[in-house]
Amino acid sequence: MKNSTVLISGASIAGPALAYWLGRYGFRPTVVEIAPGLRAGGNRVDFRGRTHLGVLDRMGVLDDLRAVQTGGTAMRFVDATGRKLMEVPADFAGGDIEVPRFDLSRVLHERSRDSTEYLFGDSIATMIDTPQGVDVTFTSGTRRTFDLVIGADGVHSAVRRLTFGPEERFVRHLGYYVATWGLPNELGLDRHSLLYNAPGRMASIGGDHRDPSRAGAFVAFAAPLIDYDRHDSDQQRGIVRERFAGLGWEVPRLLAALEEATDFYFDSICRVDISPWSSGRIALIGDAACGATIGGMGTGTAVVAAYVLAGELAAADGDHTVAFPRYERLLADFARRCQKGGDTTGKFFAPRTATAARVRNGLLNRPLLMTMMLRTAEDRSNNIELPDYPEPAIGLPPSWN
Repeated sequence: MKNSTVLISGASIAGPALAYWLGRYGFRPTVVEIAPGLRAGGNRVDFRGRTHLGVLDRMGVLDDLRAVQTGGTAMRFVDATGRKLMEVPADFAGGDIEVPRFDLSRVLHERSRDSTEYLFGDSIATMIDTPQGVDVTFTSGTRRTFDLVIGADGVHSAVRRLTFGPEERFVRHLGYYVATWGLPNELGLDRHSLLYNAPGRMASIGGDHRDPSRAGAFVAFAAPLIDYDRHDSDQQRGIVRERFAGLGWEVPRLLAALEEATDFYFDSICRVDISPWSSGRIALIGDAACGATIGGMGTGTAVVAAYVLAGELAAADGDHTVAFPRYERLLADFARRCQKGGDTTGKFFAPRTATAARVRNGLLNRPLLMTMMLRTAEDRSNNIELPDYPEPAIGLPPSWN
């Protein structure tokens, strides 16, 4: 087979999913992940419609995911006294299957590890694309050559930056930031979350489906682009405290728990727009190619993209000059339509004015409109016909020399 060794950067969702398929087709994938292990915590992610579920079924992981599904979470918007203003049903937020991100990552890792080399606690420092392969230097100092390199390392992709240029050329800030962290479930929340709005801000708390004693905080706020260190969590916590200082409701409880949280996450709501998705022997997948932080069905798109990219490489007998362009032609329009859902996520969660929040609540209290929104979300995830690639052979025994 041509181009049998494939380095994948990122072990969240797209990376292990692609490694699974490549291993099944006889490629020899290596996944490098900067974290010391699979990342714990994270939001719940969902799949909806026949396209998402069809790919998960072909992977043989549907039963595994159904065993850990959360069943969706109803979102109840309340005022400062706790009075309900509007509620979004669980099936809108949770799709057909909703699972914790960590559980999805774990399942994909378990299914791919027998045919994949995993390198945790390392990352790509430099790459040189040559006619014979990609010469890679890792931050650990190790040097190796791979036939192909795939960036599955998220919206802040290092592979994209090293290959195509600075992040600001491809990542568009959509005017909002979000943060999540865990805390004790002192309110006794079950399968619903409570959300409170102030102009340009939203704070929420929801029960943990796996552990009744735990809950999760989720906040969003409107802001222009903020200059901060993405690797300095103390600085990011300070930004959250500053933006939500002085708010009532349960906000003081959330901020108090912020100090001790070990699963804190902070990022902007943003969108990745880049074309082409490949250059020479290097290609992008998932959020690195077409990400939308929240609301853009990025997880489902990543799993679909992994199926198509691996299938096209197998169909082309590893010839990336054939497979990479076909992969993008098949997926690009689908991915961009899914991305559109993320463009309005910030405005939905944290309207900038009290009037805008009242309008949102009034509209979504109408069952017909809610039904239309559910149908639109499902239509976006189903608007592609996927190729039926040949049934993959069992992957060749891995050899990393």
